[in-house]
Amino acid sequence: MKVPFLNLKAINQRYETELLAACERVIKSGWYIQSSEVSSFEQAFAEFCGTNYCVGAANGLDALRMTLAAWKVLGLLKDGDEVIVPGNTFIATVLAVTDSNLVPVFVEPDPDSYLITAATVQEAITEKSRVIIPVHLYGQLVDMPPLLTLAKQHNLLVLEDAAQAHGAAIQSKLAGNWGHAAAFSFYPGKNLGALGDAGAVTTNDLKLAEIIHALGNYGSEQKYIHKYQGFNSRLDPIQAAMLGVKLARLNDDIRIRRKIAQRYLAEIKNPLIRLPECLDVERHVWHLFVIKTDHRTKLQGWLADNNVETMIHYPCAPHKQGAYSKYAHLSLPITELLQYQVLSLPIDPTLSVEQLTWVIAQCNIFSADVEGLYD
Repeated sequence: MKVPFLNLKAINQRYETELLAACERVIKSGWYIQSSEVSSFEQAFAEFCGTNYCVGAANGLDALRMTLAAWKVLGLLKDGDEVIVPGNTFIATVLAVTDSNLVPVFVEPDPDSYLITAATVQEAITEKSRVIIPVHLYGQLVDMPPLLTLAKQHNLLVLEDAAQAHGAAIQSKLAGNWGHAAAFSFYPGKNLGALGDAGAVTTNDLKLAEIIHALGNYGSEQKYIHKYQGFNSRLDPIQAAMLGVKLARLNDDIRIRRKIAQRYLAEIKNPLIRLPECLDVERHVWHLFVIKTDHRTKLQGWLADNNVETMIHYPCAPHKQGAYSKYAHLSLPITELLQYQVLSLPIDPTLSVEQLTWVIAQCNIFSADVEGLYD
């Protein structure tokens, strides 16, 4: 039995008729930039998240970058200000900071939830701190209430990196509606994925939304009149139309992902495998199911030989990347240990019961008796 890590073809085939109709609708409209498809999706996604505004972007990185740039326009940030970020995040979080001439300050995550906490953030706050970027990693919301209390005490802006957390919630308040703004990615592999690159910012701040919208359109609020030094980062109408189709099914897919996760959590009973911590059911949408093991290479090899595809999120922390060699001296022991321990199991919503049962069985079979095969 073969178990792919993520079968995007099968995921999108479920909605093929509607996706094709949406694409045809855009083609026939004759409007291919900043169309009603974009504004319709922005309104629908804002309503989904519970925010007043949503502004489309070309991708998740730009959603982060344009928010930071807008805060600079508003005079809330300046070059050299510090932005607190998790050590264990995808590099895009850090790229947005350095692209904005701001300084990333890396903090350690909790080793069980993989998330930053108010306690770890508090230790990193200095007189130069201006922004906290909590990353809702793998689909689980950071514990936002104490983090927001801390941010308010120190007059810090909060920019949620919600690229992996569409639909996650705390007390029914969704990702994207906690901070001063939030950045989403709709990369194809996300729980809400486009058929190409796409992103968005959500916020309840009208002025911020207006500036981000202008920044994404070359800094222009009126054609050929450029108020800001902007970007070319607009949500494509075809992708907006596709996302509209898939947004209507997002909660169904989240329910499936949670059922898969529940089986993994209940049935994987191998002492060599440490299961992820789920702080509560509502908080996690299981974009990824990430286990830890001290025998990752061997376990991944065992699973591959038994036709189970896995991935590593992420094998090298940003401060250990060549792009950020100036931070290589930092000591982040939890982050650095995680990069050698984590392994993501398949949690595709199109997994069959038989495929899921097979993955669980292979995880449980893996033992000290077989691991030597992969030395």
